[in-house]
Amino acid sequence: MDSDVPPLVVDIDGTLTDESRALDPRVVPVLREWPERVVVATGKAMPFPIALCEFLGIERTVVAENGGVVFVEATDELRLEGDYEAAMAVAEAYRDLGHDLGFGAVDLANRWRETELVVSLDQPLEPLAELAAAEGLVVLDTGFAYHVTDPVVDKGTGLEAICEELSLDAGDFLAVGDSVNDAQMFDHAGEAVAVANADETARERADRVTDAAFADGFLEAVAPYRR
Repeated sequence: MDSDVPPLVVDIDGTLTDESRALDPRVVPVLREWPERVVVATGKAMPFPIALCEFLGIERTVVAENGGVVFVEATDELRLEGDYEAAMAVAEAYRDLGHDLGFGAVDLANRWRETELVVSLDQPLEPLAELAAAEGLVVLDTGFAYHVTDPVVDKGTGLEAICEELSLDAGDFLAVGDSVNDAQMFDHAGEAVAVANADETARERADRVTDAAFADGFLEAVAPYRR
């Protein structure tokens, strides 16, 4: 590993984007030119971070669905963990109560998920949380959606799985994120930075919090390592 630049694990929404969740173009050269391993860790389904890496022109090393899905291109390894059947049972029971997942008929938010369920923030939380608990699952409010997920996986376990696959040490990583679902990733990384728009949990678990928000915060977070 380069003695000055750590490997990087980074969230997407709220960290590489602006308020509207559009990728900030200024992050593109940073990620392309980062001299060490880059891991994209997100709550989104796998096609989204895979596509991001593809179009950035970087190796596809991703944690998706909050740790439920891990893909390492270098070793052609795909890991799926989490109780998807339980998540689907929650979805069915939630609909039976007269509620909707909130993403329309096509539902691109859930279409490619393999380990968890997401529900729009404009849908009622209390019955969702009760149904999830009955199935042994938890609900994470990431600020973008409610994620019904297995508590045995998170972005931290995803990062550890990648490190195991590539013989790396999570403690060498710089982690940048903005939400409660980044907290465990922060716990495993050697240095954790929350951008200014981060929620309280992420802020508390970070080693430092940037003055700037969203992608500006990401650029501030990595600035000490850029030549």
